[in-house]
Amino acid sequence: MPSFIRTTDPNEYMLHFTKDETQKAFKSSALILNTFDEFETEILDAMKAKLPCPIYTMSPLLTFASHACKDQVNQIPTNLWKEDSYCLEWLDNKEIGSVIYVNFGSIAVLTTHQLNEFAWGLAKSQKPFIWIIRKDLVMGESAILSQEFTNEIKERGLITGWCNQAQVLSHPSVGGFLTHAGWNSTLESICNGVPMICWPFFAEQPMNCRYACSKWGIGMEISSGLKREEVEGLVRELMEGEKGRELRSRVKIWKETSKAAIKFGGSSYCNLDRLIKEVLMKQQ
Repeated sequence: MPSFIRTTDPNEYMLHFTKDETQKAFKSSALILNTFDEFETEILDAMKAKLPCPIYTMSPLLTFASHACKDQVNQIPTNLWKEDSYCLEWLDNKEIGSVIYVNFGSIAVLTTHQLNEFAWGLAKSQKPFIWIIRKDLVMGESAILSQEFTNEIKERGLITGWCNQAQVLSHPSVGGFLTHAGWNSTLESICNGVPMICWPFFAEQPMNCRYACSKWGIGMEISSGLKREEVEGLVRELMEGEKGRELRSRVKIWKETSKAAIKFGGSSYCNLDRLIKEVLMKQQ
């Protein structure tokens, strides 16, 4: 269970989901986890001490995929929405490390008030940004931003409905990621050496945020109050402040560690080999 619980409701869905999934782990013949040994050594050691089955960590999966032979393996599309490729062209015209990328994932929803606080925080930061705004991002209504905001960010901000996040984060012009701190987004940010501003929504995201900010030293958290002044300040600090430079330095170290994990002889590479020999081949 998480070391901290952000609910006082004993019937809260994610609390019971975590409990049920934990119990299922004790009945499994093997566990495959989307992480890598060096990243969560302490947690993995604790799990191995408690669970009777072998654990295979195989991550980062997106960099594993980049090693596949394109002539032999077809890519499997996983996007829920049509991607906008123009954002990559837009990034080509920006300075290296100057753009903050904003995406709250495919599930998180905002209130109209939260949408406007983020909007004006980004606008007042004076930093170029790409903001992914899904059609269903705002609860119960369409995400509509004022003409005043649109005029304020002209040629400095790009708003689109969806994109190839891995390609955006790997672009040299992107220097920061404002995120909901979902696990996939967290790993993609690490693999591309991009520090984060975290605004967790639900499920495992608060825990990911806690570790990103306190354990791994690669992110900063927006408080639950969410004020535009705080958004503005954190964006400025991430992109040009001393704290931002520290986070960028640490995340680049994790980037290199993640790359080493999937190379020949790396922890994830060896775990994949073990999985094939110890589990999959035994089933034949």
